[in-house]
Amino acid sequence: MTKFLSSIQPENKPIIAASLCIIAILLIGTGYTLTMQGTAPLLSPHYLLQQLQTGSFLGIVAAGMMMVILLGHIDLSVPWTLTASAMMAASVGGSMALPTGIAVGLVVGLLNGLGVAYLRIPSMIFTLGVDSVLRGLMVAHTGGFAPQDQATPLMRFLAADHILGIPVAIFVWAMVSVCIAVILTRTGFGRSIYATGNREGAAYLSGIRTRQVIVGTFMVSGVCAAIAGVLLAGYSAKAYQGMGLPYLLPAIAAVVLGGTRILGGQGRYIGTLVGVVLIVLLNSVLSIMQMPEAGRQIIYGTVIIGMLLAYGRTAKVTS
Repeated sequence: MTKFLSSIQPENKPIIAASLCIIAILLIGTGYTLTMQGTAPLLSPHYLLQQLQTGSFLGIVAAGMMMVILLGHIDLSVPWTLTASAMMAASVGGSMALPTGIAVGLVVGLLNGLGVAYLRIPSMIFTLGVDSVLRGLMVAHTGGFAPQDQATPLMRFLAADHILGIPVAIFVWAMVSVCIAVILTRTGFGRSIYATGNREGAAYLSGIRTRQVIVGTFMVSGVCAAIAGVLLAGYSAKAYQGMGLPYLLPAIAAVVLGGTRILGGQGRYIGTLVGVVLIVLLNSVLSIMQMPEAGRQIIYGTVIIGMLLAYGRTAKVTS
């Protein structure tokens, strides 16, 4: 066993650990439901598809967040980028709803990238400021009240309908996942992200246009948040203030739990996928067990901290 563990590549260890946690969560949840209810809904395809459907919103946000974290930066504007995109898409409506929502994400990502890459403002500070500005703009847009706009039929289709028994939202998540995976593994832009995250100065001296890489990466994060916002509005049938707030910490946690270094430069997208599934199932099982909110927060935080202590502190490559 020791020889087997030592043969595992370091970047695969957090993925394996997260996968084992998923199995443990399923076993614990199944045992609990069998004991208390006499059934095992966690193992039914319908239940798992339902969890993946609701998890697709988090998965899309986490995909964009991973790109930014690979640079060694962070995007704290995600909550209100998601919300603003959803609100503007619902406000415009019609055939322009989706383009409008994605355009909002692009503009916010561009602003974040310019601030971090050219003004050299720390991403944590700048994106938090942008998030605050977006919140103020949306409050002004709605007058401080819940917007009366409804999601368009296309938004509801993408978020809530099914094709061959599979939620369409899962297909959207899959398409986003394929795009992110291809960018990171098959393009020069992806290789530049890893190089910039490892050591930005060395990447710049080697000929990589690091500023453009940073701007492009933040734009990807903004688009992913916008797509998630449009889908979430379709799932809820409308946009509402603060709809993106529950997705910031889980998105960051999913990325780090999947093995992406918080300092940047290393990570695999498959790990982010595993991290998303882990968080979605953990929340689901705690809900089924009717765990009090205090206990849920303790367990949720303990799992995240444990994985961070084990795999999140390794220094980035410097040569």
